Amino acid sequence: MRMTAATAQPKSSAQRLNQLGERVRAERSRRQFTLETLSARAGVSQSMLSAIERGTKAPTVLILDRIATALGTSLARLMEDETRSNVILMRRTEQVVAHDPSGWERRILSPVLPGVEFEFMRTTLDPGVDAGVFLPHAPGSREYVAVETGSLLLTLDDIPYELRAGDSIYYNGDCRHGFRNGRRVPCVYYLAMDVSGDPSGPLHRRAPLHVVPRGKAR
Repeated sequence: MRMTAATAQPKSSAQRLNQLGERVRAERSRRQFTLETLSARAGVSQSMLSAIERGTKAPTVLILDRIATALGTSLARLMEDETRSNVILMRRTEQVVAHDPSGWERRILSPVLPGVEFEFMRTTLDPGVDAGVFLPHAPGSREYVAVETGSLLLTLDDIPYELRAGDSIYYNGDCRHGFRNGRRVPCVYYLAMDVSGDPSGPLHRRAPLHVVPRGKAR
């Protein structure tokens, strides 16, 4: 994973990795998780977690998201410091962008706010790229996806939903969710997620998924 953000004094890759490691360690310690506990919840080896915390290993976006999910927080909180202000303007050149080696990027559009576990992002998948399957968030979490261009194959607990430009979908965040672009053109979509809920609860306990047609009440 390569993280970039334009600032008055650009950070080196080593500085970014060290700060990432410090944030992961701080969030783990705040929850009183051992490396073993976090490893079991995230499905990431203890050796990988230790290397990330030491700033000697750059995780993929998928692995970092798994760590964030296991901690009950957002990827953005592991990549950026909190901001306290009534109004926060984020110029394009100031937004954090996480690049995955497999051919996709996540641009974080929302600031990290104290006590708020919300993330708004713009994702670009190159043609034919599979971003992988992400772990369920805590019960009570919510996600919203809207496709800007191209076509997105979204899977929710292995159930496929093909979204085209202009389509949107809501789903409970406590399910396995995968994102793939099976077309020959790039796919750009927006994802807003509220991962607040019960981070100490079981990650895989959830109600069955079902689709409600537009205009009909649940």
